[in-house]
Amino acid sequence: MQLDCYRIYSVAPQIVPGRSRREWMDAFTDRHPYRCLPLTMANSTGWEILCPIDIEIEWNGGELAEAIQFRSSASEAEIASFAGSHFRRGIVTFHTGHLFRTPPGWAVWCNGAPNWPKDGIYPLSGLIETDWLPFPFTMNWQMTRPGKVRFEKDEPFCFITLVEHDKLETVQPQLRMLDDDEKLKEEFEAWKVSRTDFNRRLEDQEAEAMRTRWQRHYMRGESATGSAADAHKTKRRLPHPVEAKKGE
Repeated sequence: MQLDCYRIYSVAPQIVPGRSRREWMDAFTDRHPYRCLPLTMANSTGWEILCPIDIEIEWNGGELAEAIQFRSSASEAEIASFAGSHFRRGIVTFHTGHLFRTPPGWAVWCNGAPNWPKDGIYPLSGLIETDWLPFPFTMNWQMTRPGKVRFEKDEPFCFITLVEHDKLETVQPQLRMLDDDEKLKEEFEAWKVSRTDFNRRLEDQEAEAMRTRWQRHYMRGESATGSAADAHKTKRRLPHPVEAKKGE
């Protein structure tokens, strides 16, 4: 399976595999957010599209396109080819520089990079039927209040991942009581007892609990009773985009 990334022009924003690291996660003394495997897996389950230039955005709160101003160390032409205010009302539109094509039934989900908060502006998610679409989509952000925000060169402005979206319509959520599954309830109760005991020992600053600091059931892919998951990942390394050979 492949994701075709057609550059519209010879120069386009760079696409790279999603990084698990985040500055705010690094800022913790013991870097304990990295113990949360769902966080790091989400961070790396897709590809980042990087800003080709640094850009500062200022919104005065107005509704018209002129209410947003763009500044950069790059030229006016480079700014115009990358960012604008097409939808007005404080919405910033970025151009990905690519036209994406996916296999039948697969779509591109675009958003901001997961767990990458940015003060003053919010990424707007989009699900695009890239299995037929013959033109590019844009990445849009909503300013949340008047003021300035800044994107640095090589900072991700868009994050894409793939979704086999039609199959979601065949998924039927079913509501159950935990008592209906004796084995699952047993596993849950064992986890609850283990978690409560570990948190109590942490509060009491018990030596062994203070040394380990956290339980590793999910990281190890095992339940509190010791049963192992049939499949489990602790890292995701997606391929870097490569130049396709002509005719492929």
